[in-house]
Amino acid sequence: MNLETRIIERYEDLPAEHEGSFFHSRELFRVAAATSGHRPLMAVALRADGSVAARLLACIRRRGSWFPPYLFTQGRIFGEGDYAPDVDRDEVFGLLLQAVTSKFKRPLCLYVEFSNISQKMFGYKQFREQSYFPVSWQEVHQSLHGMAPEERLDEKTLLQIRKSQEAGVVTRILTEHDDPKPFYQLLRAYYRMKPRKFVPSLTFFEELLKSPEARLCLTEHNGKAIGCCVLVFSGGNAYLWFMAAKRMSQASLHPDTMTVWNAIQLARQEGCRHIYFMDAGLPFRKSNYRDFILKFGGKPVAKYRWFRFSIKSLNKFLAWLYRE
Repeated sequence: MNLETRIIERYEDLPAEHEGSFFHSRELFRVAAATSGHRPLMAVALRADGSVAARLLACIRRRGSWFPPYLFTQGRIFGEGDYAPDVDRDEVFGLLLQAVTSKFKRPLCLYVEFSNISQKMFGYKQFREQSYFPVSWQEVHQSLHGMAPEERLDEKTLLQIRKSQEAGVVTRILTEHDDPKPFYQLLRAYYRMKPRKFVPSLTFFEELLKSPEARLCLTEHNGKAIGCCVLVFSGGNAYLWFMAAKRMSQASLHPDTMTVWNAIQLARQEGCRHIYFMDAGLPFRKSNYRDFILKFGGKPVAKYRWFRFSIKSLNKFLAWLYRE
């Protein structure tokens, strides 16, 4: 198609942006660039006249913890990118994938992870050619049109919501004037024992507060934080990105139910047609979190997440382990 691929690493060098996915936007590039431990990369496919045919935002993230002890870098991409209407998406995706994969090799990323691909089989050939392997994953999609969200709830969930509201549980949207530390502390505590989950630094969420496409929601009871989530708006839909809630002592207030329920209500108020729960986990037969999300009326959707490890022997072993 006579396209040139280029990797852009500075916000000032990014080309002008047209409407597209938040996860491949200049705005998310700005947020990531301002966050410690993050190095955003924008892969673009350019026509001969300099116009952008496609773009793909990737990020190199530094990860580490004292317990369990680990330190490594990871490549992370949400979705397959944005494309002009007149391009062959599969062919151009192959060009962008090759470019970012080569870039990930230089800082020796332990592994690269692609998630939230729009269609399960999109890019299957191109991923295989670059030595990625698929792992079956689960997402939950919920429609916000055609039927009111209340009509999708069972009696038990409706009762939990009413009791929590009567007890004074409320969810509010944080603004730039709010202190995001209670939000962040709750999120960190919730994911502390879940090493697979990655929570960026506080700066990431402070920058998201400035974004018109993101909402940080905090669920409170008597002024104390008991739940929180990040909601992102993109392409007429809402995406629940992070979610956390207090456990045990606050269970009678149903902070998890109220946080998700108010996120659904907010998405509907914003005119979104769907809300996507971005990670319902591995598609095991039993999943408490997936069962919890499904009680709001959504539908499970089987997808692939694609991985590539820099250690060839490990990559081959995992590809064999997760073979179809």
